[in-house]
Amino acid sequence: MTTPAARAQDKHPGTSWEVFLVFLRLGLTSFGGPVAHLAYFREAFVERRKWLSEKAYADLVSLCQFLPGPASSQVGMALGLQRAGYLGMFAAWFAFTMPSVVLLVTFAYGVSTAGDLSDAGWVNGLKAAAVAVVAHAVLGMARSLTPDAPRATIAAAAMIVVLLVPHPFVLVAAIAVAGLIGLVWLTPDEQSTQPEDAFTVRVSKRAAGTCLGLFAVLLAALPLVAAWAGNAWVSLIDLFYRVGSLVFGGGHVVLPLLQAETDHLVSADTFLAGYGAAQAVPGPLFTFAGFLGASSTEEPTGIPGALIATVAIFLPAALLVVGALPFWEALRKNSIARKALLGFNAGVVGILAAALYDPVFTAGVLDVGLEALVLAIAAFVALNNWKIPAWAVVIAAGLLGWAML
Repeated sequence: MTTPAARAQDKHPGTSWEVFLVFLRLGLTSFGGPVAHLAYFREAFVERRKWLSEKAYADLVSLCQFLPGPASSQVGMALGLQRAGYLGMFAAWFAFTMPSVVLLVTFAYGVSTAGDLSDAGWVNGLKAAAVAVVAHAVLGMARSLTPDAPRATIAAAAMIVVLLVPHPFVLVAAIAVAGLIGLVWLTPDEQSTQPEDAFTVRVSKRAAGTCLGLFAVLLAALPLVAAWAGNAWVSLIDLFYRVGSLVFGGGHVVLPLLQAETDHLVSADTFLAGYGAAQAVPGPLFTFAGFLGASSTEEPTGIPGALIATVAIFLPAALLVVGALPFWEALRKNSIARKALLGFNAGVVGILAAALYDPVFTAGVLDVGLEALVLAIAAFVALNNWKIPAWAVVIAAGLLGWAML
């Protein structure tokens, strides 16, 4: 019997407008950082809309964890690409990213008088909701992807390693080692190779190779062109393209590199003010680049600077997603690779579980207090048992946080 997830892979079953509306809702309500975003995506596309299966989603997350750039945004781009082609990919990125960019650029133009929003009651409510969403996702993925003792052991080991050595390269290494363990220890069963577990995209290998080549050419050529031309616009493109190309782990990992690369463009106080605002807005943290572009003391600045910085920092992610997906799909059909994928997916469950504790639980509950724990528990029950959509839970948590915290 063909499942809805399998039928969704046969052709582009949706429109770019549909993709835009779904991701716009996520862009307005997805608080909590990249791990929370992956949890929101799972709830929206695996559980609620059945666009893909649990295993296909985990495979996609595994791939994006290996690629440099913002992992959650890359997952979103891939989902848009699968659903509605290249236009769907753009719609997913634009809708998920632009709400945060607009808020941060507005902040750059003078809303800084509002002060530090990172500890506001409504923000703490949103953090508590993120705890519930991530816990719900980890539980659901664990049931599907670590149903036996070997895979549960791999997940637990990955979680322990990432908690003990919290470094982005350790995170990538933990997934890689989990895949190697799966290669020698695990055996795919019939259930693990169902057609609905494929993540098929209409991208030719020629187009994929072109994107990978363009990624490499821009990374190598932009610094040379910027130095030769002495043009501030090209230099800004080079700066943010390079940052987007070289950061593994996404999210907060990008901040030290951005601070080092932009110290001549914005003051330390401005950087910290923008960072505080970035914690209080939904969507990917990479949109902090829009704030920096708008706040730059050198041309281009304002809205042109924000647009250049935002497009440049996300462009490598888009090129890598299009370039990697066809080869990834071909690889995952291999019987040996499927064994490694079982390990990869168990490792993904482990690193998401580690992130559930730090930073999601520590920032959303431990740093706030008992009221936040109560709110997180209520949000989890609403998601897991009452099947209330994540976006509604987030809005309610924000309102309750404003009243309680």
